[in-house]
Amino acid sequence: MDKFDELLKKIGNTPLVETKIERVYAKLESKNPAGSIKDRAAFFMLRRAKDKIGKGIVEATSGNTGIGLAYVGSQIGVKTVIVMPDNMSLERRQMIASYGAQLVLTPAPEGMEGAVKKARELESEGFYFINQFANEGNIEAHFETTAPEVFKAIPDAICIVAGIGSGGTVMGFKKYIKANGLKCKVVGVEPKSSPLLTKGYAGPHKIQGIGANFVPSILDKSEVDLILPISDEDAFDYVKWFYKTSGEKVGISSGATLAVAELISERTNGKIVAILADGGDRYSDELYE
Repeated sequence: MDKFDELLKKIGNTPLVETKIERVYAKLESKNPAGSIKDRAAFFMLRRAKDKIGKGIVEATSGNTGIGLAYVGSQIGVKTVIVMPDNMSLERRQMIASYGAQLVLTPAPEGMEGAVKKARELESEGFYFINQFANEGNIEAHFETTAPEVFKAIPDAICIVAGIGSGGTVMGFKKYIKANGLKCKVVGVEPKSSPLLTKGYAGPHKIQGIGANFVPSILDKSEVDLILPISDEDAFDYVKWFYKTSGEKVGISSGATLAVAELISERTNGKIVAILADGGDRYSDELYE
């Protein structure tokens, strides 16, 4: 059994819990080893690249993918360089560094495009560019692990709600649903102040992890049944609400996902699963007060 096989045993199988919203269940991805859903994608993307690594791997990321790659890289002994905009939270930067990865910061106004440009420069120097926004391993992770876990627990789920950052989660779920002939919708979440997918323009927002200012190549919008925009304020409010009602600290994008899940619950009678991408360990404690 190689290092990847051993590591896969540690990733996934996260709790699926009832929320105080009727018929809404939450998948707590913060319970992954490095604290987010991106541990899954990091594993599958790195495993696909294992014969092409060269000097190491480089990735442009808004945070969680960087933490996941830093963790997976540390477990299998691969040098990891993470490039991110310099407005990402200090907590995220510290977590990436704690796994021994090198952190490179780019100017915030350039967004993720600036980070991708820098990652491309490092690729030309001999690093393997993971490129989560175009990496099929990002979809494979959820087709192979997250979706089967959800439907094993709740086979009659009628809707999956997930934030759209790279698009890997929604695309992986849709692929699984189609492959297994399930009657379940996939609903995506994006920031209201940066509704690129629903209205065609981007803008500044505070919901870290979703709402890239471009459309990722792995994302096929036509495969997503519905995309709903949520305001920063609603996202923060639902984070606080979930902490008060469950005792679980989740991230800002998870608040946005819960907000959409409640909207969907008001329109339908079936079971809804909200994919809560990360936990509170990478955000300021002020978020929960």
